[in-house]
Amino acid sequence: MRSSWSNKLSLIFGPRPPLNWLLICLVSILVLIALLGSSSSSAFDSLTSTTRPDVYTNYRRLKEQARSDYLELRSLTVEASLQKDFTLCGKERENYVPCYNVSGNLLAGFNDGKEVDRHCEESREQQHCLVRPPKDYKIPLSWPAGRDVIWSGNVKISKDQFLSSGSMTKRLMLLEENQIAFHSDDGMIFDDVKDYSRQIAEMIGLGSDSEFRQVGVHSVLDIGCGFGSFGAHLISLKLMAVCIAAYELTGSQVQLALERGLPAIIGNFLSRQLPFPSLSYDMVHCAKCGIIWDNKDGMFLLEVDRLLKPGGYFVLTSPTSRPHGSLLSAKKGNMLTPFEEFTRNLCWSLLAQQEETFIWQKTLDAQCYTSSKMGALPLCKDGQDVQSYYQPLTSCISGTSSKRWIPIQNRSSGSLSSAELEVHGKYLSSAIFCFIDGVNNEDFSEDLQFWRSALRNYWSLLTPLIFSDHPKRPGDEDPLPPHNMIRNVMDMNAHYGGFNAALLEAEKSVWVMNVVPTGVYNTLPFILDQGFAGVLHDWCEPFPTYPRTYDMIHANGLLTHLTSEGCSVMDLLFEIDRILRPEGWVILSDKLGPVEKARMLATQIRWEARVIDLQNGSDKRLLVCQKPFVRK
Repeated sequence: MRSSWSNKLSLIFGPRPPLNWLLICLVSILVLIALLGSSSSSAFDSLTSTTRPDVYTNYRRLKEQARSDYLELRSLTVEASLQKDFTLCGKERENYVPCYNVSGNLLAGFNDGKEVDRHCEESREQQHCLVRPPKDYKIPLSWPAGRDVIWSGNVKISKDQFLSSGSMTKRLMLLEENQIAFHSDDGMIFDDVKDYSRQIAEMIGLGSDSEFRQVGVHSVLDIGCGFGSFGAHLISLKLMAVCIAAYELTGSQVQLALERGLPAIIGNFLSRQLPFPSLSYDMVHCAKCGIIWDNKDGMFLLEVDRLLKPGGYFVLTSPTSRPHGSLLSAKKGNMLTPFEEFTRNLCWSLLAQQEETFIWQKTLDAQCYTSSKMGALPLCKDGQDVQSYYQPLTSCISGTSSKRWIPIQNRSSGSLSSAELEVHGKYLSSAIFCFIDGVNNEDFSEDLQFWRSALRNYWSLLTPLIFSDHPKRPGDEDPLPPHNMIRNVMDMNAHYGGFNAALLEAEKSVWVMNVVPTGVYNTLPFILDQGFAGVLHDWCEPFPTYPRTYDMIHANGLLTHLTSEGCSVMDLLFEIDRILRPEGWVILSDKLGPVEKARMLATQIRWEARVIDLQNGSDKRLLVCQKPFVRK
C-alpha cells in the first residue's frame, strides 16, 4: 500500500529529489532569511533607533526574570519532595517566648534585673516545631465582648494563683468557672477606672477625660499596665494606649492585655532603650509599675524624657513614701530629693499632686536644657537616636534638634488614632507630618490610595470559602468573612502605615501593631505621629510577645527584604505561627518566587494556603493562609 502511494506521488510531483539536495536548499533558505532579516532590521533600526533599546531591554529583563523564576520554582519542587511536615512542640512550650530565659540568663552571668531582659544572642538555637495551644484553649470572644470577658484557659494564670493574689487583683478580675471578667455587672469596678482617668484630666486642668485629645494627648505608653483596664478605658476615649511590661512566666500583664484585644508588647528599660524613636508619646503612665525611678542616676527618667513629646505628661501613681525616701522633699526643708533634682534637670514642671498621683509636664522649650540654671546633662549627638533598637540607655537629652520638636498642644486637631472606630474628617495634618518626618507627600498619598483599594480585596479573601477543602464546624452555615473576628492585627512591614490608615477609614474594629524592620528607611516616627501603634524590630529575631496573641498577620515585601538580609524565611514562618492564634489569618504579598517558597513551607506547618494572582500585570502574588486549630 505504502509503495503504491509513493508511485502516485511521483507521477504527480515528479521524482523525489535526493536528501542531500534538500538539506542544501534548507540551509540556503535559512541564510537568505537571516540576510533579509538583518537588512530589514538595520532599516528598522535607522527609523526607530530610540525605541529598540527599550524593547530589547524589556524583553531581556522579562526573559531573565522568567528564567530565574523557573529555576527557583524547580529547586523548590525538589526541596518539597525531600521535606516532611513539622511536629508539635512539647507541652512545656505552650507559652514559650524566645529570647526570655531567666534561668539561662542567670547562668550566663546576667544580674541586677538584666536576667529578665531580652537576650536573643543567648538563645540562637531554633527548634522547628509548632507551639501547641493549651488543653483548655478556646477561640476568643468577638470584640467588644472579648475586651471584658476572656477564657481563663487561654492565659497562664491558675485559679490558685488568682485566689492567692492581692485584693487589687480580686477587684479588677472576677473568676467564674472557665472565664475571667474584668468588671462587675453593675459597672462598679470600671467606674473606679473612670474616676482615676477623670482625676488625671482634672489635675492637667481639664473638665473631663473626654478632653484629653483637645490638649494634644492622642497616644499613651502605659508602663506596667496591670490587666489593661486603664488602657481599655483610654481606647474608649479614642486614644491609642500601648501597654509595655516586663516578661513574666505567669499572670503576664502583656498576655492578658492582648487576650482582651488591647495593644501590648513585652519590654522594659532596665538596661536598654525601648524600640521607639525619640518624641514618640504624648503621655507616659506608670501606676505602681515597680520601677524605682531615681535609681541608676536617673537613667530611667531620661528614657521617659526621650520618649515624651514636648509638652507631654508623665503620670506616676506611687506611694509617697518608700524605704528609699519620699518622692518630694518636705515643705519645711530646702534640700531637694534625688527625684526632684532629676526632674528639675529634665526641665519637667510638677503640675499637680493628689494623694499618690503626681503629674509632670515636659518643657515646650528646647533651649531649657542649655540654660545655666539647669544641671549638667549633656545633649545627645546627632545620629545617637537613629534607630533606637535596644540601644544602651544613655545619659544625654535627645530630640532637641529634631524637626519633630513640636508641642503636643499644636497637634490637637487633625491627627488620627487606630483605636478610633469612626472617621474624623480627612488627614488634615498629613502634609505637616510628611514635612517634619521627611516623607514625600505624594508617595504617602499614593501609598494610602493603594491600601484603600487593596483592603477591599483583602477583606473578601478572609473567609474559608477560598479554601475549597476547608472543613466547616458541625452545624455551621456557609462561613462569611470574619468582620468581627479580627481585632489584633500586625503589619510586619508597615512602610507609611497605609494599611493601618485604610483599616481605620473602613471603620474596621481593629488596631494595628505597625512594625518597621531594621535595615529599611525608618518611617516609624511618621507612623507614631499619625497616632498609630508601632515598633522597630529585626525580623531575623523573634518578636517580643506571647504565643497566640494576633488574629491577623500582614506583610508586603518582607520576604524579599528578609532574603536580602540573609535571614531564614522558614524561621519567620515559624515565628508567625507562634504568635498567630488558631484560626487566624496570614496575608503575604511579594514576588512569585518568595511567595511560592513560603506557600510550600506553609503547607508543611499545616496552614491552609492559596496563592492568588492579582490579575493586574504585576509580578507580585498574594499568599493567603489560615492557621487551623491543631491540638495534636
